[in-house]
Amino acid sequence: MSESGFRPTGPAELRGNAHDGAQGKTPGTGARTLEDGSLDFASLEPREQLRTLLATTVVGRPFSELYGVTLDHRSASVMGHVLLDTLEDAGYSVDDFDAVGALTAASVPLVSAVIQAAASRGENLDGFVMDFVFPSIKGPSIKGKRVILLDAWLSEKSYVQTSSLVTLRNGNELSLDFSIVEHEGASVVAVASLVGGVGQGADEHEITVISPVDGTRHEVPFIQVFHEDELKA
Repeated sequence: MSESGFRPTGPAELRGNAHDGAQGKTPGTGARTLEDGSLDFASLEPREQLRTLLATTVVGRPFSELYGVTLDHRSASVMGHVLLDTLEDAGYSVDDFDAVGALTAASVPLVSAVIQAAASRGENLDGFVMDFVFPSIKGPSIKGKRVILLDAWLSEKSYVQTSSLVTLRNGNELSLDFSIVEHEGASVVAVASLVGGVGQGADEHEITVISPVDGTRHEVPFIQVFHEDELKA
């Protein structure tokens, strides 16, 4: 990773070099300190900007759809890059998948951000949204594609979403997502989320998915940009 926080392939205007020679930079963070002792948000590296906004939203809440962050102009310009960098650090480069899918309405902004971040790096990714009214997807065809499913906050508390009748009858909704993706002729490479609460703070875990059709179980990699515990601390 470059000193600025983005991969060298990221857009030049977002690389954060404007403050490299600034006075009052806080060691180790790339941030400047203002006269009142607070940190200058604009001089924080992208991941730290995102962490700051998320921490404000996560503290004191058991769960949030995070719209206050994902639709904020400050995070919208960086979160796609941070997600791509996190996936790459976990071993998944853009060459390893062809599309990203929104597991929930709350993760649609993430899908858009990742598509645009990839495009700025000269890479082509498609996006799609899960449709539970008529089990399918919305967006370009994913037939024959490798996909990564995205969510805003995927934790033990949100893992079972009881708003779906299929969930109530057959188990967790994530299993339904996988069945839909497979029915569309695609394969799931991994699940990723901006905030995670599965496991204890590691960057990558595995989630057990149970087929609602035949009951078979398999493990799928789970990558989280931030674990909820580190944001609540």
